[in-house]
Amino acid sequence: MSEAELILVVDDTPANLDVISEALTDAGYEVAIAIDGERALKQVQYTLPSLILLDVMMPGINGFETCRRLKASPATKDIPVIFMTALSDTADKIKGFQIGAVDYITKPFEEMEVLARVNTHIKLRNLHKELEQHVASRTAELTSALAQVKQSQLQLIQNEKMSALGNLVAGVAHEINNPVGFIYGNIKELNLALQDIVEHLRLYQQECPNPGKDIEFHAVNIDLEYVLQDTAKMLSSMEIGCDRLRNISTSLRTFSRADTAVKVLANICDGIDSTLMILQHRLKAQDTRPEIQVLKEYKDIPPVKCYLGQLNQVFMNVISNAIDAVNECSYGRSYHDIEASPNKITITTELSEDRQRVVVKIKDNGKGISQDVKAHIFDHLFTTKLVGEGTGLGLSISRQIVEEMHGGTLTCSSVLGEGAQFTIALPID
Repeated sequence: MSEAELILVVDDTPANLDVISEALTDAGYEVAIAIDGERALKQVQYTLPSLILLDVMMPGINGFETCRRLKASPATKDIPVIFMTALSDTADKIKGFQIGAVDYITKPFEEMEVLARVNTHIKLRNLHKELEQHVASRTAELTSALAQVKQSQLQLIQNEKMSALGNLVAGVAHEINNPVGFIYGNIKELNLALQDIVEHLRLYQQECPNPGKDIEFHAVNIDLEYVLQDTAKMLSSMEIGCDRLRNISTSLRTFSRADTAVKVLANICDGIDSTLMILQHRLKAQDTRPEIQVLKEYKDIPPVKCYLGQLNQVFMNVISNAIDAVNECSYGRSYHDIEASPNKITITTELSEDRQRVVVKIKDNGKGISQDVKAHIFDHLFTTKLVGEGTGLGLSISRQIVEEMHGGTLTCSSVLGEGAQFTIALPID
């Protein structure tokens, strides 16, 4: 044996202790002795034996009670106990097995029988421990594999949703772009035509200063001068509206870029701006609060080789959470109070100190995140939102996209009462 097993022998008869101790020592075991149950219980608190030989009839606490206490303790309940007794009553043996003994040795005992029984139960105990370790190891492997399968399934589902959303958004953007382009082109031509008509009308007014009462009455009735001025303003407003629609269409196409097969060089700021355009309806003023202010502090950064569609998903998740945070902070505050201390989301882009990474910081002035919650915010399926308002997947998948797909980092820092900041660091190449 590479390491000697420790056997505790408990017997109030010195002669028995000597005989058994000598036999076990000669067989290669380490031996500890105790002359009663109380001392045996104290001794196992310091050193756990591999097996206990326990006399039944002892002064004070007898063997049955000693065994019962050993089996009641989590630390000693798995240690095999072999009773040594001169009792041959079947009822006593059954009682011993019922309280946890694994075997009986009848006094007077034979050394060879004692060694054979001890060897057998030591082997059984070691096999049991090996089996438990194997089961625990296998269970851990299976649990890990199951978690990976679930994560992969959820990622596939999320990717499929994003792909479907991207296709839908790209289709909508394309459908918007065509009529908007048609309207935009015609507005310019209409504006030129209107200028020609107005010029012709002014020339007519100069050449015919007295056109007649009916024409003069009609000009006053329609307020001709106002109509001419207002028509130009309406066309200008329509042109601005078309520009807005074209910007929305461009943002939708930028946001929907999949780029899942190959990384491409992309301007991170374009992805953030497209995400903000998509979330504009959540940022604008509502009945219960003013507009959420978005402060963009974009510093000069180079393009990043990335999967832009995936990163847009990260920006969407983080900025949506920031909107939720400032909205939650608005509960119980009046419209006037919020105007005096407005809700803000600050987005900063910059280079890291070593100039090897682009850093995006998204900060809100909400209530902040406690240390207990912050320790779990990136955990799979963890959410603080009510049922139906969140799945607990957004930040988990976001970290996976940033760290596993891009080799970057996604971290959170927060102080209660001062808001939270999520920092995304991406290698430039």
